[in-house]
Amino acid sequence: MLLSPERSLARYTVPAAILLAAALALLVPDNVRLEDALNRALPSPSDQRVVVVGIDDASLRDYGRLDTWPRELYGQALKTLDEAGARAIGIDVILSDPTQNDQRLADAFSRPNVVLATAPGEDSSTAPPDWRSPTGISALNIGSDGIVRSYQAAYRETGTAGPESRLVPSLARQVAVIAGRDIPLDATPRVLRYSRPDLQRLPVLSFRDVVNGNVRYSDLQGRVVLIGLTASGLGSSGLGGQTLRDVTGEVVPGALLQARAVSSLLSAPFQQVPLWLTVLLCILAAVAAVLARGLWGFGIALVALSLALPLWLANIVLPGVTISLAAILGTALVALERWWNLRHLGTLDPLTGFGNRLAFTRAIEHRWTGRAERPLGLLLVDLSGFRKVNDTYGRSAGDELLRDLASRIQSHKRRGDVVFRWGADEFAILLDNTDDMDLAVITERVQRTLDNIAYRDIPLRASVGAATTTPDIRTPVELIEAASRSRYRMKYQRDQRE
Repeated sequence: MLLSPERSLARYTVPAAILLAAALALLVPDNVRLEDALNRALPSPSDQRVVVVGIDDASLRDYGRLDTWPRELYGQALKTLDEAGARAIGIDVILSDPTQNDQRLADAFSRPNVVLATAPGEDSSTAPPDWRSPTGISALNIGSDGIVRSYQAAYRETGTAGPESRLVPSLARQVAVIAGRDIPLDATPRVLRYSRPDLQRLPVLSFRDVVNGNVRYSDLQGRVVLIGLTASGLGSSGLGGQTLRDVTGEVVPGALLQARAVSSLLSAPFQQVPLWLTVLLCILAAVAAVLARGLWGFGIALVALSLALPLWLANIVLPGVTISLAAILGTALVALERWWNLRHLGTLDPLTGFGNRLAFTRAIEHRWTGRAERPLGLLLVDLSGFRKVNDTYGRSAGDELLRDLASRIQSHKRRGDVVFRWGADEFAILLDNTDDMDLAVITERVQRTLDNIAYRDIPLRASVGAATTTPDIRTPVELIEAASRSRYRMKYQRDQRE
């Protein structure tokens, strides 16, 4: 059964929706702005286990420039933290340059619960040989807009690439492992959880107070401590004190962002929707929008965006914007199909999908000028007894009969030929590049196919008239009249035989 023109493009729009949605998912697998908005709107609570010991303005006033400090200050701070019972300590200050004080810190920097920061491109071999504490790269993932959105548990060694390159653990990962969390060593970017400053929890401690022992040990017992620069106006000092921006756009010291990375590792991890699933969801959204038709695609897009919020709360990152765009893309294909149908609706027969009489007129006028090189043939087919089928069995029976007739005619159409519904029970076939011999063969074949057509107990008879362009036929009207005369002649001859 032939499709009606209203649905005729579905065979094209559905595959197009699949291809375009898959391409969209591959081109836009991540929704950075959506993740930023969700991170800001749904901040994670401050992790009570993580405490920052900040090298603040007061500490710099007392002890001078950071790169001129005597290393014993770190040893004294570690002693206080050890006495207070801190569980894990991360030093987010680059201390890899050997000095005369390195030997004195061998004991302090050889504890298993202390992690020393290294700069990107460095590893544990750059630290003094007497320091045996684990090391980790002090790094965060900075976007092109200067915002830190993610971090990694490990980074690939500088100068190497591919699956065989060595992975170097990050500072945050090493601290979280010492705190008791099993973190795999991989270079997958992870969402950096945003947390608003909590006035009810312990504020950032001053490094100076920790060195002098002016802290309550109960505030540090069993805690995960991160030591780093928090002083104002340092910018990128090259000493582990880089000042960056978080998802809110606020300037935040690197030490506080490292503390958020540690907190993120200690919390339940965010799960990114795998790429194959993103592609599948985009395809489903686009195809559903095409099949639902109308404006349902916008509803599907809204649902996809709405699902991003509860899934974020469940620690699942859904690319809702990409899926929404796929649904809107499906709606755009529906609109394109509607436009195409409206443009061609005046020239299509809704029952058979063939062109109507207006379409025939345009087609023959378009091809008429080339008839000398490519002769045009015309078959006119009518069906006697069609009105009796309508009167006896109803219009639905007549429609079924016409579709059967159209299907039989369509089976003889060659490449370049066009079939039209000429009237209520008439069809026209415009034949491309057809001489007298071709015309006779095609006419006989079509007539033989239609000789056995019938509907229940009602006898039917199909008549085929044929004509081709000759020097005597000067206009399309004359070609039509020639084919009509041929059809009436065939009817008369058949009546005479009977």
